[in-house]
Order: sequence, then C-alpha cells, then structure tokens
Amino acid sequence: MTDPAFSICVYLGSRHGGNPAFADAAEAVGDWIGRHGGQLVYGGGRSGLMGTVAEATRRAGGRVVGVIPQALVDKELANRACDELHIVTTMHERKALMAERCNAFLALPGGIGTFEELFEVWTWRQLGYHDKPLGLLNVDAYYDGLLAFLDHSVRSGLMSDWQMGLLSVGNDAAALLRGLVEAAGTRRETPPLRAVI
Repeated sequence: MTDPAFSICVYLGSRHGGNPAFADAAEAVGDWIGRHGGQLVYGGGRSGLMGTVAEATRRAGGRVVGVIPQALVDKELANRACDELHIVTTMHERKALMAERCNAFLALPGGIGTFEELFEVWTWRQLGYHDKPLGLLNVDAYYDGLLAFLDHSVRSGLMSDWQMGLLSVGNDAAALLRGLVEAAGTRRETPPLRAVI
C-alpha cells in the first residue's frame, strides 16, 4: 500500500448540529483529503460530523485512522470501517496518538471536546512539543464569538499576537487544507508526544 501524501488530524463534533453547513463542511474536508491522496486521523466515531468526515474521506479514496478509548466505543459507536481503528485506554493516550499520526491539525465545528482538543494541541505547539500547523475552519461564522474572545484576550495582555499567529483561520475548506499541507511540508518524523505530555 502506498503511503498517504499527508495526514491531517481533524477535530469536530460527534453530533451533526443544527446547521446543514456543518455537515457540508465535514463532507468537503473528507472529500478533499481523499481526492488528494491523504489520510484522515480522527476520533474514531461513526456518529455526527465525525462519521461524515470519515465516510467522505473513504469514498474519495483516502485512508482513515480512528483512535477511540474503550470507554467511548459503545457511546460513540466506533467506526469499524476505518483502515486502522486504535482502541486505547485513556483520553490522553487517544489525543497523543492522534497528534503523533498527523502532519497538521484542523478543527471544524464541534462542542467542548473539539474545543479542548484544539486548545491542547495549540498549547503543545507554543511550548515546542510539536511544530505542526494548526487550522480552524470557521463554518458559517460558527467560531466568530470564540475569535472575538481570543482577540479580547490578546488586547487584555493574556495572549500574544505570536500565539494567535500559530492558528490559521479560514472559511474555505480547500484553501485552508492546502495551506496546512504546504506548511507541513513533507516531513514524516514526529516527536513521541506520549513521552512528553
């Protein structure tokens, strides 16, 4: 089997949400990854937006790697159609393995789990635990409130422009994905995050 051209870790909701644009974006992201010979790394569920992005990637010819804790297998309905499905013990192991298996990160609309995952890998990036690019797909202004609050944090002196510069924000899935893949380059090595977090 040919190695994927790149590997993107996607964080997004295990629910569909009330806006059809969210599912459309998940579909577009998966389709782009698959059509460009890439690999999706995600939380391993088959429900909600998570299931949508995985199925779209698979249909477009991409590889799908799911990582899910045993405690969530039943709750999130683990996606047995993944090319690789890793069932792990803890959430920490899940997030570290997902981060190790990708070249870049992308967050789509989601709930507290998505927020936490994005902020954690963003924190790891500023601390130098990895140097992989980060993206936020602001579908139909979903993240406008969060971005305004982050700007408030910068203006309040509790965050810096440098930290904000580590996160690429856009509302065009193809353009954002293309930029993340280009920023990631062709490097294959990744730090053993499970040993340092």
